[in-house]
Amino acid sequence: MFSSERPLRPRPAQAGTVYLVGAGPGDPELLTVRAASLLAQADVVIYDHLVATAILDLAPANTERIYAGKQRGNHTLPQEDINLLLVQQAQSGKIVVRLKGGDPYIFGRGGEEVETLAKHGVPFEVVPGVTAAAGIAAYAGIPLTHREYSQACVFVTGHLKDGSMALDWQGLARRRQTVVIYMGLHGLPTLCHELIAHGLPHDWPAAIVQQGTTANQRTVTGTLTTLPELASAARLKAPTLIIVGEVVRLREKLAWFEKLAGIVV
Repeated sequence: MFSSERPLRPRPAQAGTVYLVGAGPGDPELLTVRAASLLAQADVVIYDHLVATAILDLAPANTERIYAGKQRGNHTLPQEDINLLLVQQAQSGKIVVRLKGGDPYIFGRGGEEVETLAKHGVPFEVVPGVTAAAGIAAYAGIPLTHREYSQACVFVTGHLKDGSMALDWQGLARRRQTVVIYMGLHGLPTLCHELIAHGLPHDWPAAIVQQGTTANQRTVTGTLTTLPELASAARLKAPTLIIVGEVVRLREKLAWFEKLAGIVV
């Protein structure tokens, strides 16, 4: 059992164990202390596409690095192969760090990987990361909740397993809540159309953020009617995060990162 009063020092990593680690949304400084400690002890790091090079560099020079990234329509390894790779690496007696962008349990397929580890009796630890919704919204100057505008926040993925966007539109098209859509750039026109069709006003605030928390962050704000065209004109590139709700109105007052980093808005 961990004591809240114990000195802050790294817990030794165990050989033959997989550490499922969240790398955060992009800015290396948002990495957790536990994540950095495990990287420093890793024998092998199996990492995703969105993991920053600066984070990988925290592992020793002799640490084996295996890329298992996924991009739209381009998967280096099928998920089932990644699951078994984790098992094999751990069973060979290595300290395995499975490094995933954001948080491994929020649209990171971490649950599938841990299920496979449990099935094969492989010890594991899950290290949470700053998920994209929290990190990117903060860097974009958009609070996810606010007493005057939003008392609930819903995370959804805009890219489902079968490639469709068959979401609970009725549940999403509600006032006084914030909806955050991961991986929704390709389906942005459909998303906006369906939210309007299910009851939200045409002028409901919405924003899309490109590569949030990095030097390539770009934020485009508009409404459900205007955002698809604005995003297209801006030629935004994945990864992006979409935020829908009245909290988007606060960005004009609360934006800080782009100004600090000298990014042209």
